[in-house]
Amino acid sequence: VQLQASGGGLVQAGGSLRLSCAASGLTFSSYSVAWFRQAPGKEREFVSSIFRRGGQTYYADSVKGRFTFSRDNAKNTVYLQMNSLKPEDTAVYYCAADSSLILSSIRDYVQYDYWGQGTQVTVSS
Repeated sequence: VQLQASGGGLVQAGGSLRLSCAASGLTFSSYSVAWFRQAPGKEREFVSSIFRRGGQTYYADSVKGRFTFSRDNAKNTVYLQMNSLKPEDTAVYYCAADSSLILSSIRDYVQYDYWGQGTQVTVSS
């Protein structure tokens, strides 16, 4: 199983980026998939996710209305469209997947079995 995250970069505040996470060895449509981020010296935090049953998406309050999670089953890839970026969005962004976690655990990074390598997002002020 491999998750390959890409799309990070340097952008000015107010700009946009789209992150991608492509999977091999698993089928995203059968998994709960999430984006987490970790800034230097801080805990890994939940950003957004899609639950394996029903396809409902969830967002951290800090990104709600600015970020959009989507999934392309044909490409076995998920995306995180990030608009109106702020300096506090600066972090390494990770995608993660799990086939069995329950809905109440969807924001808990320790529940995810598979992780991508991370992609750096830097937002300048």
